[in-house]
Amino acid sequence: MRAAVLREYGEPLEIEQVPAPDADDHGVVVETEACGVCRSDWHAWQGHGEWADDQVPEGQILGHEPAGTVVSTGPNVERFREGDRIAVPFNLGRGDCEHCRNGHGNVCEDGLALGFEADAPGAFAERVHVPYADYNAVALPDGVSPVEMAGLGCRFATAYHGLAHRADLTPGDWVAVHGCGGVGLSAVHVADALGANVVAVDLADEKLAKAEELGADETVNAGAVADVPGRIRRLTPGGAHVSVDALGVAETCRNSVACLRKRGQHLQLGLTTDEERGEVALPTDAMTMNEITFLGSRGMPPTRYGELLRMMDRGTVSPAELVTREVALSDVPDRLAAMNDYGTVSIEVVTEF
Repeated sequence: MRAAVLREYGEPLEIEQVPAPDADDHGVVVETEACGVCRSDWHAWQGHGEWADDQVPEGQILGHEPAGTVVSTGPNVERFREGDRIAVPFNLGRGDCEHCRNGHGNVCEDGLALGFEADAPGAFAERVHVPYADYNAVALPDGVSPVEMAGLGCRFATAYHGLAHRADLTPGDWVAVHGCGGVGLSAVHVADALGANVVAVDLADEKLAKAEELGADETVNAGAVADVPGRIRRLTPGGAHVSVDALGVAETCRNSVACLRKRGQHLQLGLTTDEERGEVALPTDAMTMNEITFLGSRGMPPTRYGELLRMMDRGTVSPAELVTREVALSDVPDRLAAMNDYGTVSIEVVTEF
C-alpha cells in the first residue's frame, strides 16, 4: 500500500509502498477514506518533542485523524464488522486501566498515539490498523461523511474536551482564543456552541475573518495591538473567564494567562516548538494571588465522542465548516511544509490515497 513515511526530520515525507497491516486479535484494519493534516503532524515531522520523551521515530507513517471503512477484524472484536464506517481517535487506550475505566482513556497508562509511535503506524496510508477497536473506534452515524469526521479529528476533539470537560465554562462566560489555526478555530466554534462569548486573536486577518464566521464576537489582530491582554480585558470586560493558548509559543501562552480575570482558567492546547522546548516562564506569584488555574487538554476519551456526534446531528457544531481543502496523499509533504510559515487556513484533509 502507499503511505507517507517520515525518513528524516525536516525533509519531505517519502511516499512509499509499504506492507499493509493485518488485524491483531483485538484490532481492526480500516481502509482510509479521509485523514486530516494537523499541526501535530508538523511537530512530528520537525522532530519536536524529545524534551517531553515524545519525539516521533524516523521511519514512522504519520497521520492521526482518520475515518474509513473496516476491511478486516481480529477474532476478539465484538462491536465492528467488515463494512462498518468508523472514525479513530489518535489517543488509543487499552480500555482496562484505571484511567480508561474512569472515562479518561485519552491518558491511558498503556496508551498509544496513532501516527506518533512505532507500535501505532499512522493513517497517511491506504490502510491503518486500530488496536483495541472495541474501546477505541467510533462508529460513524448515517449522514456523517469521512471528511467531516477527519475534520473533527484531534483538533476539534481536543478543543471540545478542553472546553467542555476540563474547563469550568458557563454559558455567557468570555473565552479568549490565542491562535486561529485548526485547533484555535475549533475552539472558537466549540466555545460559541457552548454559549460563551468569544474573542479570537491572531496575526492574520484571513484567519480572524474565519473566526468570525465560526462564532467569534470580537477579534484582535495581535500584530496591530501593543498590549493584547489589555485589549482583551477591555473587550470582555474585566478579563476572560477562560483563555486558550492554541499555538504553543511563549508569547501566546503568557498573553493567555495575562488576559484572565481573577479566578480565570488558562487552557493549554498548543504544543511548543524547539524554541521553548516544552517550557514557558509564567507569572506564578500573580497566578497564585489571583487564583488562576492552568489546565492541559490532550485529545478526548473515546467514550465521550457520542456527545460531539449528537451535537453534530443537531447542527450545534459542524466540523465540516473548518475543512477548507481536500488534498491527495502525494500533497502531504508540501502541505506540512506550508505550516512552516502558518500558510494553511483551518483544516485540510487527505481524501485521495
